[in-house]
Parts: sequence; C-alpha cells; structure tokens
Amino acid sequence: MNAVLVLNATYEPLNIVSVQRAIVLLLKDKAEVVEAAQQKIRAERLAMDWPLVIRLVTFVPIPRRLPLPLSRRTVLARDLYTCQYCGGRPHKTELTIDHVIPRSRGGTTLWENVVTACGPCNRRKGDRTPEEARMKMLSHPVRPRFLAIVLMGEANAHMAWRKYLAV
Repeated sequence: MNAVLVLNATYEPLNIVSVQRAIVLLLKDKAEVVEAAQQKIRAERLAMDWPLVIRLVTFVPIPRRLPLPLSRRTVLARDLYTCQYCGGRPHKTELTIDHVIPRSRGGTTLWENVVTACGPCNRRKGDRTPEEARMKMLSHPVRPRFLAIVLMGEANAHMAWRKYLAV
C-alpha cells in the first residue's frame, strides 16, 4: 500500500505516486483526499488518513493527441491483468494476447481487436471468434482514453482505484 492514484481536477487519472509524494501534495494544499484507507499516518503534531486516491486542486492540461503504444504490456495494463473470457487473474507471465477476430480471418492488431486471455482460454478459443467458441467476453476492447492507464504498471493495486480507471 505504498502507491497513491493521482486524479486531475476533473477526476481523470494522471499518475501513480508514492505515499510520501502524495502527503507532500496534500500538505501543500495542492491536492485533496478522495479515497483513504482505515490506517492513519501519524507524526508528532499531525495525524491524517492514509491516502489511496487524491485529486489535484488545479487542472493540469493533458495532451490528447499522444500516440498510445500498443504492446503486450499496455494491453495487459488496460485489461487490469485479467483474462477477458474467464475473469481469471494468473501471473502476468501466464497471460497472452488474443485477437478477437483472428488474424487468419483478417483481424488486425488494433486496440479494438486485442484482449488479455489466459493460456487455457486462448487455446480453447483457437482460430474462432468468441461467438463461434461460445465464450462470453467480460468487456469489449477499446482504445484507452487516458494515457495514464497505459503508463501505470500498478493499475490494479487497489480496488478503490477501479472506478477511476474505467475505460
């Protein structure tokens, strides 16, 4: 629990910072606590809730036209390291990237056509579409709206973050 999600003033995810950095932002009144843990942080003259999610007081503009890199790491981060067919969460080395419309049928490697799948589900689906394999997808693939989601290696660290990271 050493990471804190930083939201823009508009509640868009910006970054993940250390608890120490989050406390500095809070003490300088540059941010406010949105979600906190039950724990307290105590100093000689101060006790505050342990922050999980903070929101910046002032808006920070984010360039929207940055090209989002499509890679195994970014697809896994977008899907929160969860198989999109069975909902399993094996270790990331056991996860694969599956083309919803198989490449052999003209499917391309685009954000809207690739999902995270565990090995057994990927083998079961094989060279078929999810409908043909009678496999229901947990969510349909989309291009992430926020660059921060792609850059966050720990995007699934806290359950409290999920509602802010929804793509």
